[in-house]
Amino acid sequence: MEIDGVFSGGGIKGFALLGALEILEERGFTFKRLAGTSAGAVISALAAAGYSSKEMIDLMKSVDMKIFLDRRKTLLPFQMAKWLLLYFRMGIYRGDLLEDWLGKKLAHKGVYTFKDLPPDSLRVIASDLSAGRLLVLPDDLGKYGVPKETFPVARAIRMSCAIPYFFEPVKLRSLSGTNMIVDGGLLSNFPIWLFQKDGKKPKRPIIGVKLSHHTEEQPERNIQNGLQLVEALFTTMKDAHDAKYISRKHEKNIIFIPMNETFSIEFSIDNQKKEALIEKGRERARMFLTSWVY
Repeated sequence: MEIDGVFSGGGIKGFALLGALEILEERGFTFKRLAGTSAGAVISALAAAGYSSKEMIDLMKSVDMKIFLDRRKTLLPFQMAKWLLLYFRMGIYRGDLLEDWLGKKLAHKGVYTFKDLPPDSLRVIASDLSAGRLLVLPDDLGKYGVPKETFPVARAIRMSCAIPYFFEPVKLRSLSGTNMIVDGGLLSNFPIWLFQKDGKKPKRPIIGVKLSHHTEEQPERNIQNGLQLVEALFTTMKDAHDAKYISRKHEKNIIFIPMNETFSIEFSIDNQKKEALIEKGRERARMFLTSWVY
């Protein structure tokens, strides 16, 4: 069955998205259009480029996530330099190696810019801090005077993944100036609204995969330290925008994957934890499909 797919953000927790994707593919679902934010943008882009879930799992298991933590060279020890980087560069890590890695993997499937993908097959979310608005890529690039057909897909994904203060913002240069772009999860972490038209039945089923509890199962957050506070702040901001689009009518089309134990920026994750997250995605997708009816 041909469907439209939406994948939420969640940083390292995004390994669970792969497990859900694998089960959907095993059950015969194929994707006409894909949308995602942050980790979901990575999965969506690789799928749009032609990667199967099994290929993606092999890719993600074979890569040491710590290679994406590309520090700028400084004369100071890192523990001291990171505060200067936060102030002057607005991020501890550059994010260039993540973009380079994505670019190479997409190029392996013949995808460099958005013109290499079927029209409207991929949309990802980023946040424009300079203009104070949500950015849908590649659709909104025209507003900046940037041709969307020649815009690198890897650059768009890096924008969607630019976790504030962790990765440096991406500078989007246009005729009117330079805009600072960061993680789309700030404004829409689960962009299912991209495929929903009020009062109109969609052309095909929409299935979303969301890294969170079902709305009725959402537990109270236990906040005991600064890191937990930061994650709670971002989670609250991310979910607030999308919650109004997830009515009971739409909840039946969403695979909810509850996440408790893994911090979103745990780039030191080992293969055992990767597999545990992937398996959790598989389990939730199987549960979802036992009762899902279009």
